Amino acid sequence: MMANLPADILVELEQAVASCPPDRCARILSGIVQLLTGSPDRPQELLAGVVDGVLLRLTERVEAKALVQLSTALAELKVAPPETLLRLASHADPDVACPVLVKSQAFSATDLATIAASCDERHQRAIAARNSIEPEVAEALIKRGGPICLALIKNPGTQFSEAAYAALIARADPDGEIAKALVLRPDTPDLVVRKLLSQKAPAPKAPAKANASTIPPAQHAAPVPPKLPCPADYASARPEIVALSRVGKLNDSTVNRFTIRGETANLFTALSVLSGAPIEIVEHVMTDDDCEGLVMACRAARLNWATTLAILSNRSGSRLSFVERERAQQIFETLLLSTSQWTVRWGEIAASANPSDAGHRGTKMGVNR
Repeated sequence: MMANLPADILVELEQAVASCPPDRCARILSGIVQLLTGSPDRPQELLAGVVDGVLLRLTERVEAKALVQLSTALAELKVAPPETLLRLASHADPDVACPVLVKSQAFSATDLATIAASCDERHQRAIAARNSIEPEVAEALIKRGGPICLALIKNPGTQFSEAAYAALIARADPDGEIAKALVLRPDTPDLVVRKLLSQKAPAPKAPAKANASTIPPAQHAAPVPPKLPCPADYASARPEIVALSRVGKLNDSTVNRFTIRGETANLFTALSVLSGAPIEIVEHVMTDDDCEGLVMACRAARLNWATTLAILSNRSGSRLSFVERERAQQIFETLLLSTSQWTVRWGEIAASANPSDAGHRGTKMGVNR
């Protein structure tokens, strides 16, 4: 007897599936999944192609619970039935779509970009959580806008093209989360960082009666010193900061939050508590034109570079240039913790923060400038 052609077999299988009750379809589906996941010796591409049509039929006749199980199983395969995979990824139920969107390596970048262009928010977040995101996919997600842009920036596996960076810069509010996240991302190109920092809102214009041409250029560029908290602000902030420190929650995340929200009293107090330096020294380094003292204070407080950069980039009236950023990072990476702690507590920074006592403190601690 002549064997049936593969096409004929598929037709017969599809007809059989069409007449099966849903519970039997679920059992068949489970068997096919076991065939795909438990047959490493068989040619996977051929096997996936053969069962693809049957799986498509089965997905129309089983409940969502079975589809979730199918999606979870196919997500782990390097080679999977392509049409079935796309149907699952485009499913309206996020519980069905998300497993393959997050993990499956069988998608092409074009497939993911197409899905990203039209899917719902949970589907977008699933794509943005992949270990590796190609530039084409990132661009498609960025076009959707919203919180997904921030999720992409925070994912170290995202690959941004020049077009993607340009779109993010266009969307970034100078003081918004997108700009801050891009500046803090380690692999953000320096050109992008400079463009973001240059977008800061300009200083208020002089009154109309003033003649701008008579004002020297240096006066236009002079930074406005940050407004220091008053003693009452520190008194209000200190109990909470000390309490956070006692329970181990005064960390980079907390300090970064103070920085982004502009909670100056909390930030200054946190630096003082973490570094052991008096609040006067913290005020001194925060208002100093040179960033070295502030970098040293952050290092003494055991903060990481990302938090330190956030503090440096958000000081009122002072924005880091590209050269200053490079210098600050070099200082941070070469400073010893013990040296930083000694200096901000008792050394040259402490002396310069208290000019009237500078000679006595320098003599006592053996400091020579």
